[in-house]
Amino acid sequence: MFELNQLEQLLYIHEYGTISKAAEELHLSQSALSRSIQKLENDLQVSLFIRQKNKMELNENGKLAVDLAAKVLDQAHSMTAQLRSFDRSQRTISLGFCAPAPLWTIPAVFSDIYPEMTISSEIKNTDTLLQGLKEDLFQMIVLPCKIESDEFVCVKYGEEHLYFSLPPAHPLSASKGLHFKDLNGETMLLRSWLGFWHDIHEATMPDTHFLIQEEVFAFDELVKSSALPSFTSDLVMKREGTPPNRITIPIVDEEANVTYYCLYKPKNQKLLKGFLQRLRK
Repeated sequence: MFELNQLEQLLYIHEYGTISKAAEELHLSQSALSRSIQKLENDLQVSLFIRQKNKMELNENGKLAVDLAAKVLDQAHSMTAQLRSFDRSQRTISLGFCAPAPLWTIPAVFSDIYPEMTISSEIKNTDTLLQGLKEDLFQMIVLPCKIESDEFVCVKYGEEHLYFSLPPAHPLSASKGLHFKDLNGETMLLRSWLGFWHDIHEATMPDTHFLIQEEVFAFDELVKSSALPSFTSDLVMKREGTPPNRITIPIVDEEANVTYYCLYKPKNQKLLKGFLQRLRK
């Protein structure tokens, strides 16, 4: 019976046009590749090439074989990917998040409840998270909105409320509450990897120039020493405290106050039982 590497070699010959060039790309000697292709023909019991003195080209059998080989290799690669994904799913709980704050706490809870499992987590946009949940790339996702669907179970997780972080000298630092539009057009410091918050900032403050900082340490240092406004939230302040020499003012727009929901498929209820029980406490 032929081997998958022989089919791959056939595709290389088709792609590069000659045995010598295909052998070079495959890091094989020309004679070794020729023997392998001859064995493939013997195994298939058909000739695949028209052979001339210094030239060989695919015959009609060979052209069909190339098409079929491509399909077989695609199926083989798909099989490998699916098996590896399934094996990983038996040992990994994959979590998807819409924002940083839930990611700070939920993976740690999962690690505590399921010490024998690998906990994988990442931040993605809402559409990507929902599609990933549908395709079983995630066992659970966290979104900033409730989803009504028979396909998923939706459980409230918690809330987050956004604040402006202003230096005392800022003209609006004495305000009891502010709207996004009140600072629209200014230059502001902004962390990267904010998930859905980034989209809200751009939508509600389109004229603002955001100085995005990739490193958390750099962002924190700039907040301490800079006169530029920035954002924080009740969850950030609970975790990190209020930055020194800053006044925090709640943002009163509806978009600045969100409720997070955990979504999962009913079939994952048993897997997530421990986390869900702790969530209800």
